[in-house]
Amino acid sequence: MAKITEGYMPYLGYQTYYRIVGERKDNGKAPLICLHGGPGSTHNYFEVLDNVADDDDRMIVMYDQIGCGNSYLDGHPELWNQKVWLDELEALRKHLDLDVCHIIGQSWGGMMQIAYAVDYDPKGVKSFIISSGHPSSSLWEREGLRRIKMMPQDMQDAINHALETGDFTGEAYDAAVAEYMDRYCNYWIGEDAPECCTRPKKSGSESYVEGWGPNEFAPTGTLKDFEYIDKLDQIKIPSLICSGISDLCSPLVAKTMADRIPNSKWILWERARHTCFVDRHDDYCVELIKWMNQYD
Repeated sequence: MAKITEGYMPYLGYQTYYRIVGERKDNGKAPLICLHGGPGSTHNYFEVLDNVADDDDRMIVMYDQIGCGNSYLDGHPELWNQKVWLDELEALRKHLDLDVCHIIGQSWGGMMQIAYAVDYDPKGVKSFIISSGHPSSSLWEREGLRRIKMMPQDMQDAINHALETGDFTGEAYDAAVAEYMDRYCNYWIGEDAPECCTRPKKSGSESYVEGWGPNEFAPTGTLKDFEYIDKLDQIKIPSLICSGISDLCSPLVAKTMADRIPNSKWILWERARHTCFVDRHDDYCVELIKWMNQYD
């Protein structure tokens, strides 16, 4: 088993937790940095990729973005924005001397990759793996609202009432959102789910609401104007786009990225929702390793 190292990086007067699997070696294989979703989720589910450190003899770096997990912080709404989280990625790369790397991002982490490539023009990034991310908050919202129209009428009514009134509470609303998430996100929850996906975690609820919004289909936070569709052709980093056939990242969202990002490849995974690397773990790892070795 690969060695696991944990530590903290000072950031904005607080502490960012990181977890490293494996060790850097002079074997021509760049480390893989993992950007979790949310905003406000944690690194936990990326632990299913620990095997890649052994299977591909490659160092894997994951961390809890400020505001969640072992980097938990609340009461600071001024921090929950794109710049803070992208600057944190830059700081982590510098802190751990990750001058050369691959980057995988899931959901919000995929959004981070897109903005990072376009706005920061980072050096030394060998490739991206954009897993269930998106390039446009308005497109994500439209796709979510389209899918809500496929739900039972009482659930549609509960969600539409919440959207119209701004009151995102109540049993009917909670049940409708739970159904929506079960359809497109929570495929791996069950008795066979990996331990890292079910262990208790300290999610950043404040960072999620302030950064994104009250639910997946109503962006109202600082990321509501995240719009990069017309800038995707500026991404020069080879990009593997992965999404599930029943994913919050709908096939239209994924295809929009695949059509516009130069030097990209799209894999649409069957029997997968929003966490393809969990739902289709073994097959996903084969493609992930193949992709990184192609661009090392």
